[in-house]
Amino acid sequence: MSEKNMKENLQAFAVKKVLHYMDEDPDKSLPKLLDWADKFDKENLFVSQRKVFHDIIEHPDNNWYRLIKSLWSDIDPGVRRTFFENFIVHTSLIGSVRQEKAMEEHGCNIPWAVLMDPTSACNLHCTGCWAAEYGNKLNMSYETLDSIIQQGTEIGTFMYIFSGGEPLVRKDDIIRLCEAHPDCMFLAFTNGTLIDEKFADEMLRVKNFIPAISVEGFEEATDSRRGKGTYQAVMKAMDILREKKLAFGASCCYTSQNVESLSSEEYIDHLVAKGAKFAWFFHYMPVGNDAVPELLPSPEQRETMVHRIREYRNTKPIFTIDFQNDGEFVQGCIAGGRRYLHINANGDIEPCAFIHYSDSSVYDKTLLEALKSPLFMAYHHGQPFNGNMLRPCPMLENPECLRSMVQDSGAHSTDMQSPEDVENLYQKCKPYAENWVATADKLWACSHNCAGCQSHQTND
Repeated sequence: MSEKNMKENLQAFAVKKVLHYMDEDPDKSLPKLLDWADKFDKENLFVSQRKVFHDIIEHPDNNWYRLIKSLWSDIDPGVRRTFFENFIVHTSLIGSVRQEKAMEEHGCNIPWAVLMDPTSACNLHCTGCWAAEYGNKLNMSYETLDSIIQQGTEIGTFMYIFSGGEPLVRKDDIIRLCEAHPDCMFLAFTNGTLIDEKFADEMLRVKNFIPAISVEGFEEATDSRRGKGTYQAVMKAMDILREKKLAFGASCCYTSQNVESLSSEEYIDHLVAKGAKFAWFFHYMPVGNDAVPELLPSPEQRETMVHRIREYRNTKPIFTIDFQNDGEFVQGCIAGGRRYLHINANGDIEPCAFIHYSDSSVYDKTLLEALKSPLFMAYHHGQPFNGNMLRPCPMLENPECLRSMVQDSGAHSTDMQSPEDVENLYQKCKPYAENWVATADKLWACSHNCAGCQSHQTND
């Protein structure tokens, strides 16, 4: 056994012992776990994260402490241990060291996570989505998916996220991948309607799979887009997962039509009551020739999301993430392999789930070769695309950047039904980008230079 493998095995053994100890009395053990983490993080890769957790533990009445404690009361012990082992040891500690080494050796981005589509087929017929009619023609084989994961773990990527289409159309293969890679964490963005008792039992067995269930808001909004009865099917899936003590979260796309509902305290409380441990909020993206720019939130609506989501982080026992507005916490755009990349069901390796352009395929290049391709290296050299982290995206807020990268790299549109010229996408995003500048700059200056503004934001 190599010295590297011996060190990694010792790390895994140490965490397992700590987690076993924590099961007995988390109130006493959580501070000790942090003391252990402080000593263990000799290279100081997680200084800021450790500080956050120290602040949480020192104030046990706050919402974050309640969320952490709920992992002991609400989640199956085996699932909880597997999550912590995989997330702390493999995804974070072992993975980060391998990623840093690979970045230094190869001079390119190395992803923390890989998002991939097993299929573009879907069991629903949602408004504005072509997957149900066209997507059943596109699938990656189990062997291809397995190879991507094997390549990823070699360079330090232990987090894999499934999207689609509806990824649970391939639920048997997903469970098989979970079994084949017990040291990895798997998550899926799913409409939730295919989650039943049998599949929940499989999740309970493999222990390393977590669904993020897509919801548009309450029943009327969800059913109007996804079809009558969808909302109740989703609620039933959440009930099954909660009853079996399985971890899950929500995935919410906000548009000009549903910002108020999705950002309301009533909605957040509803997700907490159903048992969701996290909620991932996505800004509507005008991708594709049939996109509807009118669904883009106004600057005022987006500002509402900024204030409300950050307020809930201080008041609600649920981990909220805003993909578009949380750039400052990850230093801007995370795409292009900097933190993640996307592989569609046709095998095209894309910088982002919302960037449907590629110069690489899993059938022509290895994962590492794709990360060194002209398009991905353009991301590597260009990040961050803006000093204001509320304007992080090279498409939505800096569309001239994406246009330049696509044109200079020779990347092609990956839309199989209606390829979109990058100039067309640029023209759709440019007005939005220009309209957002004043509000984004005001918020950025306020949050970083003015304590009074900070107070105003939390009470807005």
